[in-house]
Amino acid sequence: MKTYTEYLWFNTKKKREYINITSDVETILHKSGIKEGMILVSAMHITAGVYVNDAENGLIQDIDSWLEKLAPFNQNYLHHRTGEDNGDAHLKSLLVHHEVIVPVTNGKLDFGPWQQIYYAEFDGQRRKRLIVKVMGE
Repeated sequence: MKTYTEYLWFNTKKKREYINITSDVETILHKSGIKEGMILVSAMHITAGVYVNDAENGLIQDIDSWLEKLAPFNQNYLHHRTGEDNGDAHLKSLLVHHEVIVPVTNGKLDFGPWQQIYYAEFDGQRRKRLIVKVMGE
């Protein structure tokens, strides 16, 4: 089995952003030369996530609203006693999860209809990274 690893870096303009990274992941897959296997895409920060879903603007707004309802910004999080103010970002990350694994078949991401890979930033405006690891033959 071969492996290939690259990192993507982000420094978002807003606290919360949802960035379609599908083409970046496809480029990394192509560079790897791997035709059959899996690709892991994982946020390397505890206030960010990665998910697979449709690339439709209304849905992205719905996801953001849903996450804000489930884990709203709140000054009273116990985490804030440490001097931080991003307790909600940690909770949003738990809801989205920090990674996805996508099958690779014939050198392509083996998606269902409409599926895309997104990086979800919940405590942005600073430099963060994501790992993309391709595994297979």
